Amino acid sequence: MRKRGKGMLIKRLREAGLTSDMAYAASLASIGLSVAVWFSQREKDAAYGERFGIFIGLWAPTLAVFGNALKTEEKAAELP
Repeated sequence: MRKRGKGMLIKRLREAGLTSDMAYAASLASIGLSVAVWFSQREKDAAYGERFGIFIGLWAPTLAVFGNALKTEEKAAELP
């Protein structure tokens, strides 16, 4: 079995071209989308709209953590 090093996911995300700024923007977009879903809920399915809005809002912290980890990787790559 192959042992994977710490931060393998972050390295793969960087190789795919994802930057910390993109992850931070996605985090902010998640918050905005969550609010938009919550405001656009229909009275018939109000509970569904609220739950779906909360679900989308829960992505924001995860995306922010990815942003922080990517920022750390970017700074490490800049060192001589």
